[in-house]
Amino acid sequence: MVNIVLPVDFGDKTKQLVEGAVKFAKQINGRVFLIHVAPSDIGFAIGDMGFQYFPEVEQNEIREELVQLNKIQQRILAHDVDCEHILKQGIAKDIILEHAQDKKADFIVMGSHGRSGIYDVFVGSLTKGITKDSNIPVLVLPIHE
Repeated sequence: MVNIVLPVDFGDKTKQLVEGAVKFAKQINGRVFLIHVAPSDIGFAIGDMGFQYFPEVEQNEIREELVQLNKIQQRILAHDVDCEHILKQGIAKDIILEHAQDKKADFIVMGSHGRSGIYDVFVGSLTKGITKDSNIPVLVLPIHE
């Protein structure tokens, strides 16, 4: 079975990205390793007292993101594609590349929905970073309008 790492950010185009990844997985008998990387600074705020940490904010955000990951996993499984998911915190590019190595990924599937800069408009800054630093093939799906 072919191992596919699929990073998701829960943005507008996540549904299209997941659909493309499922189609690809079915074509190559793939298994999907879904990953979401939450920022390390969830729960931090700047106030009158400087930086403050609110663990309940972080816990609530992580809980909601896990709910979203579970829903995506169920959609993938409904298409008869094997899928597992994980949520980690940290620097997205580093975590995704490490996860791909851990899972012995054959492919990383990313979307091309960039948000800034000319190159990033077409590819995306995270996608650009992954393709630049990955020794695993990266399939970039065009999911912009």
